[in-house]
Amino acid sequence: MEIVLMILRVIGIIMGILIGLIILELAIVALVPGISVPEQRLVTEKQMPKKVDAKPSSSRKDLSFKVKGTALSAWLYLPENLSAPIPCIIMGHGFGGTKDMGLESYAVRYQEAGFAVLIFDYRHFGKSEGKPRQLIWIPYELEDWFAAIRYARGLKEIDPDRIALWGTSMSGGHVIVIAAKDNHIACVVAQCPGLDGRASAKMAFKNLGIGHILRMMMHGQRDIVRSWLGLSPHKIPIVGKPGSIACITTSDAYDGYGKFASENFINEACARIIVRGDKYRPVKHAQNVRCPVLLQICDHDSITPKSAAEETEKKLGKYAEAKYYPIGHFDIYIGDNFERSISDQLEFFKKHL
Repeated sequence: MEIVLMILRVIGIIMGILIGLIILELAIVALVPGISVPEQRLVTEKQMPKKVDAKPSSSRKDLSFKVKGTALSAWLYLPENLSAPIPCIIMGHGFGGTKDMGLESYAVRYQEAGFAVLIFDYRHFGKSEGKPRQLIWIPYELEDWFAAIRYARGLKEIDPDRIALWGTSMSGGHVIVIAAKDNHIACVVAQCPGLDGRASAKMAFKNLGIGHILRMMMHGQRDIVRSWLGLSPHKIPIVGKPGSIACITTSDAYDGYGKFASENFINEACARIIVRGDKYRPVKHAQNVRCPVLLQICDHDSITPKSAAEETEKKLGKYAEAKYYPIGHFDIYIGDNFERSISDQLEFFKKHL
């Protein structure tokens, strides 16, 4: 009996030491001064289709709706000739994106096809309220999607039974989760979708190596512990050149963002998303979706693994309509690839709305 008690005491001491070391490490990471990341400004290019300029600004209405008292900025597009409540496509951008980063190119096409379109900025981003600024927090973004749906369903011009969701990259995963929880969604488009944070993390580990990953985790820990202590956030670039400290550093990411980022794009995010992103797995929700889903999968995607999209397609079963494109993650937003993808989207929406 004494031996058992001695062993338990030793185990308790070891556990106490380990917990103390962890607390000390987190305190040092969170509080030590001088840990900062160089700013990376994007050189933006205006390569999105010029179709946006074909519509007068009066065709777009600026509005807002609230989530837990915080105002979200949104744009509403309505066809010129309204005779009855019409279908509405709700759009939200991907990782760190805002509504002025190319989404209007899609919205104008949908509007011309007779659909209403609602585009919104997430809390903490763009023209929406929310502090700290540049906070990417998945539970909040999902709440914002639900709020956008409620708002759209309450508009007299919108048929509440014909709501479609459109997501790209990270929001391509969001729309799967939302559709799994809201059985009244009519259909979903998920473009180059981020469907499995774990698979994306494994891809990053393979490409970047353990040293880089550990450095990234330190920045994530610094920010999240500072948030627990009520201190100012620790931010890192959303996108950076290969080898730099940033949320996304694939070889095509820096130039890819630059091709559709607006002049107002702020290339930074609270680093805490680094320690939470791999826990987000929309693929696990796919089996609960009960509406048609167009999966637009890029064969050479360097950010969102093709394997996760294929697994999602299997889980969706009869509800999946998959299109494969021999391109990379950022190619789908511009030029001929944009035209091809939006043509497939319009065909899908006209079929299901």
